[in-house]
Amino acid sequence: MTNPTIALWATNIARPLNGIDGWLSLIDAKAAEAAKAGAGMLVMPEYNSAHWLMYKPAGLARHEEVAFMAAEGVRALPGLPEIARRHGVALLAGTMPAADGEGGFFNRAHLVLEDGTIVTQDKLCLTPAEKDPEAWSLTASDRLKVIEWRGLKVAIMICLDIELPALAAAVADRTLDLILTPSMTGKPSGYHRVFGCAKARAVELQTIVAAVGTIGTQWPGETNYSGASVFTPCEEALGFTGIHASVEPTGDTEDDGPMLIARDLPVDTIRDLRAGGAEVWPGAWRADRLRIEAA
Repeated sequence: MTNPTIALWATNIARPLNGIDGWLSLIDAKAAEAAKAGAGMLVMPEYNSAHWLMYKPAGLARHEEVAFMAAEGVRALPGLPEIARRHGVALLAGTMPAADGEGGFFNRAHLVLEDGTIVTQDKLCLTPAEKDPEAWSLTASDRLKVIEWRGLKVAIMICLDIELPALAAAVADRTLDLILTPSMTGKPSGYHRVFGCAKARAVELQTIVAAVGTIGTQWPGETNYSGASVFTPCEEALGFTGIHASVEPTGDTEDDGPMLIARDLPVDTIRDLRAGGAEVWPGAWRADRLRIEAA
């Protein structure tokens, strides 16, 4: 299947949750919903694991939340492969803190394939809060993996990672078919940064970028604002606009959050465009020969 259908779930992490078993049941239900809609993959947002903070111990300090989520992640991960196998749906199970082997934690995405295999990707560029010792204080990775899924070359660029032109330039010659961007943004400004850059990456890399974020206010001041979109190059053959599918962003909702079913990702068409059919795309253009001069 070259042109797959995928589902993106903008998770409402303000919905009541009482433990890992409840979380796994929710993921199972959403995977079933995605499979019924014909999706081959369900993509969840960055820090989907923050949903677990709904039942964190009383008095847990901000800088202790990462270790709590990492411990809960160890409990959660064994349940995900069976969900993927049962529904025949790959799961990008958002991101969660994971031990870096040196006493710290990565912000790690887990892509659980339909056979239960788990491929991980750690965030490359951290936000100020992710570097703050008094907040979540994480470790940045220096490795980006190219993953094969159903004949597609896939990469995961987590939230701020998709905003980096240098990263796009580094993978420009890899002919990626799909970039998955789980994100967490607290305000409309963050949403527009991530999603605007996701669209730019689709244009400059001649690829598909699927972005989805968390929504919901857990506690006063703890807002999340996002939506879900699949972007393509802005080409006539793809409908001109560069938007393949989208749901409007929101800050709060009463339900689990909207699920976008993005049907028939136009992988074959984009491969043809990348091979010479695009209107003006210059290929993997690099600025190595460029000289910057003062006017």
